Amino acid sequence: MPGREQQEEVIALCQALIRRPGVSGREDGVVAELSRFFREKGFDDIFVDAYGSVTGIINGKRPGPTIVFDGHIDTVPVPDPSAWQHEPYGAERVDGRIYGRGASDMKGAVAAMACAAAGFAGATKRDFGGRLCVAGVVHEECFEGVAASLISERLKPDYVIIGEASECNLKIGQRGRAEITVETFGVPAHSANPEKGVNAVLLMMEAARSFARITPPEHPVLGKGVSVLTDIISTPYPGASVVPSGCRATYDRRLLTGETRESVMAPYAAILAELERTTPGFRGRAVFARGRELCHTGSVIEGERFFPGWLFDEQENFIQKTLASLRAAGLAPEVTHYSFCTNGSHYAGEKGIRTLGFGPSRESLAHTIDEYVEEEQLLRAHEGYQAICKALTE
Repeated sequence: MPGREQQEEVIALCQALIRRPGVSGREDGVVAELSRFFREKGFDDIFVDAYGSVTGIINGKRPGPTIVFDGHIDTVPVPDPSAWQHEPYGAERVDGRIYGRGASDMKGAVAAMACAAAGFAGATKRDFGGRLCVAGVVHEECFEGVAASLISERLKPDYVIIGEASECNLKIGQRGRAEITVETFGVPAHSANPEKGVNAVLLMMEAARSFARITPPEHPVLGKGVSVLTDIISTPYPGASVVPSGCRATYDRRLLTGETRESVMAPYAAILAELERTTPGFRGRAVFARGRELCHTGSVIEGERFFPGWLFDEQENFIQKTLASLRAAGLAPEVTHYSFCTNGSHYAGEKGIRTLGFGPSRESLAHTIDEYVEEEQLLRAHEGYQAICKALTE
């Protein structure tokens, strides 16, 4: 474990970040707090990009790789603070836990990353190869990897460490995620005379029955792909005395490695085409959903909701070096993969950058009432990040 002074520094920064609310698109207070830490610790460069993510950089004295520690600083909202026993932005320390929105997902990891980079630079007197970059990334809860694209474009990292919760185990892959919007188009009519119209909801029911037969592929490591209906709504809504002229449904599709936009969309498009041929009055279409959100900088972030899966071979040199360094530091990580989507969809899934996941806490604590991070996990992650710095800068 790190020394007492380092322990208190990690805990204090974690608390400071939690006390700054940072719902997606309103992360400016968290950016200010993280920037303050970077300045106090003498980071060589600090910049806030167009989307509002903040990155601090420490340069080593020798040439070497660029390592990006990626931690998102946005959180989901707190719909009902009265449901919490601990104030959502109070960062209370109780029985070895720090409570608050974002404690587990993932301001604790961001604090551990920032302190570890600063501590490693100090301990080595910056006599290491390459540069350490700590990125506090915005809008991850809305768009996994979209904001990260500006970071990779500017820094061109050789390695990325995703700090999402892993219980200090080493993650070497994840399933991806896509959202597919399906629309059916009917003909409106008064509900007293439904035969004069075409009911778009009934058309969607026909489509949904057929979509239920779609069988996504399986992967020996990442498991099964998923296709599940997550919402459905008619137009107009509510539909008082009218046969609905439109209906929209969303399918959540969990992706495996090797799946492309074309391969994922093909079965949905084929089913709709078949229904148009065989079902009188049927008209429909399927597209990947797009999102558009305002950033705290005033910029607009926009992107298609298709976030690829990724997986590296456990025997790759950078993974084995990292494992050896973690074990030498007294940690005993298992090698596994994330079951959810992360910014790794961009770094590894789209850009092929060597990427690992390592972070404190359990993924089941994300987005929960009375979210917390265990101090022991936080400090172990801090130690692990320093071990990763050592492994990848030698």
